[in-house]
Amino acid sequence: MTYLLADDPIDSLDRYLGTDTGGLGLAAAVDLGPQGTIELIGRSGLRGRGGGGFPTGRKWAGVASQTGTTHYVVANGAEGEPGTFKDRELLRHNPYQVVEGLIIATFATGAAEAYICVKASFVEEVERLTRAIEEMQEAGICRDCTITVVQGPEEYLFGEEKAMLEVIEGNAPLPRLLPPYEHGLFATAPQTGWVAKDPEPGQTGRFESNPTLVNNIETLANVPHILARGVEWFRSMGTDDSPGNVLCTIVGDVDSPGVFEVPLGTPLRAVIDLAGTPSAGVKAVLSGVASPVVTAEHLDVPLTYEHFQAIGSGMGAAGFMVFDDTACMVEVTRQASRFLWIESCGQCPPCKTGSGEITERLTRIEAGAGSVRDITEIGGWLGKVTDGARCYLAVEEQVMVASMLRAFPDEFDEHLTGGRCPRPRPVELPKLVDLRDGVATYDRRHHLKQPDWTYLPDPVAP
Repeated sequence: MTYLLADDPIDSLDRYLGTDTGGLGLAAAVDLGPQGTIELIGRSGLRGRGGGGFPTGRKWAGVASQTGTTHYVVANGAEGEPGTFKDRELLRHNPYQVVEGLIIATFATGAAEAYICVKASFVEEVERLTRAIEEMQEAGICRDCTITVVQGPEEYLFGEEKAMLEVIEGNAPLPRLLPPYEHGLFATAPQTGWVAKDPEPGQTGRFESNPTLVNNIETLANVPHILARGVEWFRSMGTDDSPGNVLCTIVGDVDSPGVFEVPLGTPLRAVIDLAGTPSAGVKAVLSGVASPVVTAEHLDVPLTYEHFQAIGSGMGAAGFMVFDDTACMVEVTRQASRFLWIESCGQCPPCKTGSGEITERLTRIEAGAGSVRDITEIGGWLGKVTDGARCYLAVEEQVMVASMLRAFPDEFDEHLTGGRCPRPRPVELPKLVDLRDGVATYDRRHHLKQPDWTYLPDPVAP
């Protein structure tokens, strides 16, 4: 059964309250109290849907137990990883469940305020979300909870939780050193010890710097359903270790790309079939750009965090880019590496420099001008690109590129020895601008984006 994506979009509070769960999750949370609510979410086994899969109840308990001056909750809807669209689809279908889940999280953790972060370019989603919040506030459902919609920049790092706090505070999306539960929103305590600031009244240690909970919006959308329908209902779907449903984005070499809601544990091949398996056969699948590639022999892997880990990959945010047998995997690797290089913020020199050097060598190899020395040097940069990293982006570069070199050595060798690419058909990295009615629209400007996050003039613009 589906519960996150309604058959018809929920476009009013009246319609939402007329569903089986609308408003009932918050009522149940109030009856249980903050601690009881956290314990129930813990028993449900809900795991974060933003990519990490961390147990949600444990995350809530960790923030709620800290004695900071002020607690905050942040909903992360700033998806910008190639191959993902599920957060935008969720907000288009039913933003009310997201808002209710956010209110429940705010109540359970004792937070003073809540924020929902989306990109300013998500115009339709911002409108639906804002209307949902206003309607719920007017109806008295928010229970004195202040919710602010933050419209942020296009940069990929806006979706990184530490960088997201910087954006909320009016800064560029540059990841902080300490995680939100240690150094949260509007904290005055220094992160590193070399900047002196007066602490907020009542603070005595680093764990009191406004502990902040950051959850992906799909995670929060599950919460009211669990509270309204119960732990047993939620655990009746999925697997013991990965219960519930998950929203999967399927794009690339498929007939009808889209977002599909399936139980966790569904084989990857079956989810790809929902979008139309390519006639040329599936050669590889990338779950965004954050995990090692999934090759053809592993297409039956169940969609769970533990099963993807067992095959040496990761499920990420369940955004799957499908490449058929005609795709050049050297070009796919080059484009993915370039995306990460461009989107790296530059605070950690090994990340920015290393990903750029790797991209340069992949570009030479793809053009038929590379050598074995380029492969050796790529290996050297992969070993140090993560040095001192503040966020996971450098690890993404490391594990993704290394996995491609291991999985497709013959294709790299063909470029090194044969010159021209034997698979010259165009390949696009699906950074999605829109996904609607089986048609995916990609960001045609990203190839013009420069390492300093500016854009070259578009030569085909009128």
